[in-house]
Amino acid sequence: MAKLNQIIAVEKGIKSESLRDLTDAHQLLQKPALLSGISRTYRPKDEEGEQLPPESTKVQVKAQEVIRTTVGVLTKLFDVTATKDWANGLAKADVTVDGNVLLSQVPVSYLLFLEKQLADLHTFVKKLPTLDASETWTFDTSTDSWATEPMQTSKTKKIPRNHVKAEATEHHPAQVEVYYEDVVVGYWRTVKFSGALPATRVNELLERVEKLQQAVKFAREEANSIEVADQKIGDKVFGYLFA
Repeated sequence: MAKLNQIIAVEKGIKSESLRDLTDAHQLLQKPALLSGISRTYRPKDEEGEQLPPESTKVQVKAQEVIRTTVGVLTKLFDVTATKDWANGLAKADVTVDGNVLLSQVPVSYLLFLEKQLADLHTFVKKLPTLDASETWTFDTSTDSWATEPMQTSKTKKIPRNHVKAEATEHHPAQVEVYYEDVVVGYWRTVKFSGALPATRVNELLERVEKLQQAVKFAREEANSIEVADQKIGDKVFGYLFA
């Protein structure tokens, strides 16, 4: 008795072979010349007439034989697919994480769905934004976000100053140069906020997703290892169709 994973392994090849053979059979039956044959003999009008050799062409393709061959190929496909689908209804397994059953007796079709969804979730979690590692963050409940420690910076203003290069004399006015000096006029108190997540949290979520991914794969392998009973559906279908 075969196992479900063995049936799944051969089904794809049988399906491809069946499609190819069905296409070939269809194309073959569309060629009238191959289905036709002839046999001709010549008899002269009198004994002195010219004698000509007989002519014949054999039928190369017989529709009934093509049907018989095609039915044989399709019967194999119908049977292996039925065996897989009947078994899929019975194939179930527990999804176990860290020794605990998270999901009980999950059908194999849903396990396949979970695998696809978890792959997408892994991509989603991996791209979650993380807090700037160069800052120190604490959670601020009043804003429901992460915040840095307050940082104070000075605000300056350019104030013009006079620099006397030469004092005034009896004959010349003073030579004065204007320059600007940065003078502190106030202080900024800055707190940065962020809606991103700590890298440790993102890594924790990734680990959870990956654990569940592995558990689902194990469950699928277990579900697919059940023994299956061969289904003989093809004979019934084609026995009716081409009786």
